[in-house]
Amino acid sequence: MSNLSPPAGVRNVSPPSGSPNTPVLRSLLFVPGDSERKQAKAIVSGADALILDLEDSVAVAQLPAARARVRELLQSQTDRSRQQLWVRVNALSSGILLEDLVAVFPGMPDGIVVPKAATAADVAEVAHYLSALEAREGQGAGSTKLVVIATETPQALLTLNSYGPVLAADPRTHERLAGLTWGSEDLSAAMGITHKTDRQGSLTFTFQLARSLCVVSATALGVQAIDGVYLDFRDAEGLKRDIESARRDGFTGKLAIHPDQVGPINEAFIPGTAEVEWAKRIVAAFAASPDAGVMSLDGQMIDKPHLVQARRILDLMGRRGAAHAPHGQPARDALDRG
Repeated sequence: MSNLSPPAGVRNVSPPSGSPNTPVLRSLLFVPGDSERKQAKAIVSGADALILDLEDSVAVAQLPAARARVRELLQSQTDRSRQQLWVRVNALSSGILLEDLVAVFPGMPDGIVVPKAATAADVAEVAHYLSALEAREGQGAGSTKLVVIATETPQALLTLNSYGPVLAADPRTHERLAGLTWGSEDLSAAMGITHKTDRQGSLTFTFQLARSLCVVSATALGVQAIDGVYLDFRDAEGLKRDIESARRDGFTGKLAIHPDQVGPINEAFIPGTAEVEWAKRIVAAFAASPDAGVMSLDGQMIDKPHLVQARRILDLMGRRGAAHAPHGQPARDALDRG
């Protein structure tokens, strides 16, 4: 086994498979669906995507007004070249998910965030709703993507390994799936867990498991692995450590709950100059000796896993550029994970 390591800061970069024009969303900022003030701040935050929330941050009595506000915002922000607009709807089990979708769909959201998905069949059902709404609104088939919060119920943890077979049998749903992310608050409530971290501040086993299953499952499905939120938005150092852990472990983006978190997240998920130069040198070395399985570089051994890692870093940079494609069907289609 070779021992040549990337420069400091290089992590296991695992961008989603599919088109090289697929943008990776570094930062996805939650915004209450009923707060015009917070939405105005979020629009100028620099987040790659906003998640306009109709679930946890909106009281049931305010849902009609929140849906109308979200639709209005979507319709007013037609240029999505710098910032995508997603909507987190209520869970399928709530019985009001379809009402959420019908209300906001005229605004053409770039994607839908699905909470509390218990099984891959839940995701497929939401995808089928989207197909019907796209046809009704005259939108391109499959143009509305999905990110699934895949760990919010105990059942969800036990069924993540079923996503592969279910989506293999339903390729249209798989094509919609842009990413998986994980959450701890609803899971802890469902299981009666009182502490998510130990005395040293590390996640306890159940939440380490949820986080690990998320990134493994996303990678296996060829979609983006998006790390969950860091709740203490005033703790800049804690956020930095959390981001470092996320990118080291293979996540390529992160959820945010406050505009102040966006800048550090965006910066962290762009490969640095040293990383890119390292990757270019690895790729160049193998290009010069295409039949070599193992070679020496700077007195150290390198092999094919280093080449895979290097290509992923360069691919990630290319996908970041694609995120700034002009708005319209090509830009919406750029999220295709097919």
